[in-house]
Amino acid sequence: MSANTVAIRSAVRNALTDCAAGDLILVAVSGGADSLALAYALSLEAPKLALRVEGVTVDHQLQSQSSVQAEKVVAALATMGIEKTHVIKVDVDITDGLEASARRARYAALDSCAEKTGASFVFLGHTRDDQSESVLLGLARGSGARSLSAMAVRNGKYVRPLLAITREETLGACAEAQLDPWEDPHNADKTFTRVRVRHDVLPNLEKNLGPGISAALARTASLLRDDADALDQLAEQEFAAHDALSLDISRLEKLPKAIRTRVLRLAIYEAGAPSGSLSADHIAPIEALITEWSGQGPSDLPGGVRVSRISGRLSLSR
Repeated sequence: MSANTVAIRSAVRNALTDCAAGDLILVAVSGGADSLALAYALSLEAPKLALRVEGVTVDHQLQSQSSVQAEKVVAALATMGIEKTHVIKVDVDITDGLEASARRARYAALDSCAEKTGASFVFLGHTRDDQSESVLLGLARGSGARSLSAMAVRNGKYVRPLLAITREETLGACAEAQLDPWEDPHNADKTFTRVRVRHDVLPNLEKNLGPGISAALARTASLLRDDADALDQLAEQEFAAHDALSLDISRLEKLPKAIRTRVLRLAIYEAGAPSGSLSADHIAPIEALITEWSGQGPSDLPGGVRVSRISGRLSLSR
């Protein structure tokens, strides 16, 4: 057994420690090397713990013959002993770019499949390469620590065991297992920002700054996630001490900005803003109502939320 396969199986084995005998695990498979290697490792490790594994592949219907690729995934998983694979066709409503819209449709499909099947976890094949790309994309957007911390190994029912594994290792594992990975044509289309980061930006950084950039970026993400988790916890404790829709400004003024802005986000989401809809540009005028007060009027935010300063308090309404 090669070092590639050993590393992947070890990562998967560690990720299964939270599972109980009889649990159903879904493994999301596109047919690429990363998800195939993950499925293969699960097919070997899960039965040892009396765990059930089923596949799920999402057909975005964005390419001709996409249904053929879905059938290939079903066949590949069957050769591993994963006899049931859910094929879910989705219609991608492109509202904020193809990548983001397809991702949203994909996760909605995975959520629905997990609920219908009663799966305890959904395993995803993101690798260290995906992690480093996400950090660079966050830097380009000027994002904060939470965004730069990229993906977590465990996020609710979603599990990403391969975040310390490279794409090169998954390709090696597939070759050893005689699996034939599919290369999504979108992965070579440089109209997508992530593809340019993968093929142009990261190789250029490796060339000019030296090898190990991808690992360093992934390590940075892990460190920032620890920081962001600690700040989020402090913000949640502070938010619990306020009236959710009427925040005491004198108390907010005394907080470090990193915690105060998190409290503001919690309050705005509590008031009805859609999850994930707030940017730094949304928070800045709300922060100014506290720290740069000069009689300015209310601010209107996503979800119809309005924030006003009234008698020493921030009032949130819809």
